[in-house]
Amino acid sequence: MRKQLFPFLLLLLTGACAIAQDNFTPVGDWLHTNLHEIGGRGVIMVWKDGKVVYSHAENKLSRSEKLTLQWIANRKGDEAQDEIADFAPNTQKPIASCSKWLSAAVIMTFVQEGKISLDDTIGKYLPVMTLHKKGKIKIKDCLSHLTGINAPPVILTLEEPKESLTQDETMEKIAKMPQEGEPGKSFHYSSVGLEIAAAIVEKVGRQRFELLFQQRIAKPCGMKHTSFGGELVVSPAGGAWSTPEDYLQFLSMILNDGKYNGKQVLTKESVVAMQQNYSKGAKLDFIPDEAREWGYGFGEWVLEEGNERANSLSSPGLFGTFPWVDNQRKYAAILFTTNVNFTGRHNRYMSLKSLVDEAVGK
Repeated sequence: MRKQLFPFLLLLLTGACAIAQDNFTPVGDWLHTNLHEIGGRGVIMVWKDGKVVYSHAENKLSRSEKLTLQWIANRKGDEAQDEIADFAPNTQKPIASCSKWLSAAVIMTFVQEGKISLDDTIGKYLPVMTLHKKGKIKIKDCLSHLTGINAPPVILTLEEPKESLTQDETMEKIAKMPQEGEPGKSFHYSSVGLEIAAAIVEKVGRQRFELLFQQRIAKPCGMKHTSFGGELVVSPAGGAWSTPEDYLQFLSMILNDGKYNGKQVLTKESVVAMQQNYSKGAKLDFIPDEAREWGYGFGEWVLEEGNERANSLSSPGLFGTFPWVDNQRKYAAILFTTNVNFTGRHNRYMSLKSLVDEAVGK
């Protein structure tokens, strides 16, 4: 009887897996339809119930897309062939502002250890900020873009050489920027807040930010191919490189209240604190078009508010990668791509999330 029952159960399980993958057919169709709108290459991965439940990559660079990427590679001195290689779950690329989520997590490890407080003023650690009348800005303001500093937009050009500043020079440069609003009450999306917070934890932790990230987030989350680079001063707001697999592991930790593979990386309290909407009621001095209608937590956008914390969150990057966590439906996902087409991004992101919501809910 048992021998007869086993093949039947196996058939049922196999059928269930097939049905589950069929649920994601509209998601794969979305990637195929939008492929050239997002740069000709993309990877979508979804994590639920402790495992990857969907992984799909498509690659179909047009001739013009290939020529553009080859030209960029030549300008940077990189291998053009590497630049146009197919994307896969283990492809490593710069993730721009997706870095903010990672960096905020690093800073929250210092908060939960009691080494710094979210209500600490930055002047306590960085006298140059007090010198330029910014000393009363709080660390929590830095994590939520509520510093009130009128920071210039990040402009990427291939002609402009990369600036090489020490940490102290970077802080002095930020300290001299004009103040446009009251800290805690004026929202301006930029890199300066996380730059300040990272400089503070470097001083407290007595190590470079890259090492702090590797020790406190990357290693415990098994992120072997994620890094902020080898520079002495990194960009915590936009300088990380990662892979779809690695970033999804980080998201799964966030989804699981800070725990990864049985290890508590962040406390639940830290995760919940990161997932509040701190920009509600603030004067909106600058917000990217793709993030309209969203609020902001610590290093992440609030897509949909909830009761104890946000129902869903994201931290999309300049190059098109869109990671998100849905606390209500209990899943995490990522669209990984390289693309600087901003037209229609917001609507594309929301349509993709809606399709994944439906797929995991079946």
